[in-house]
Amino acid sequence: QVQLVESGGGLVQAGDSLRLSCECAATGATSLNGYGVGWLRQVPGKEREFVAAMTWIGGNIHYADSIKGRFTISRDKPKKMLYLQMDNLKSDDTAMYYCAALALDKYYRNSYTRHDGYEYWGQGTQVTVSS
Repeated sequence: QVQLVESGGGLVQAGDSLRLSCECAATGATSLNGYGVGWLRQVPGKEREFVAAMTWIGGNIHYADSIKGRFTISRDKPKKMLYLQMDNLKSDDTAMYYCAALALDKYYRNSYTRHDGYEYWGQGTQVTVSS
């Protein structure tokens, strides 16, 4: 089992920066090294869309075209934290942001791009960008 808790959302103005954090924990014999981790976002009435993802062991980083060059995903292994640094925010970035995890074998099959590819989810953190 993997447990995820997001934080860091808020109300900002267009052009501002915000960093989302996700506390990651693996229970029992599970190791985070066996997972890919990602950020997805959702606005009302739409499906959750992929934002960014990486393997917990490091590397193999991917971004959605809509945020490439503005957002950066990273993780701190000792602290078991996943981050999403969001710069030059736009009103279109307004959404509920979720931290999620999927098994590595699914990650390497590119399932990280689909919301239904993920097995574990956090509760979400709201980001609102005013123009």
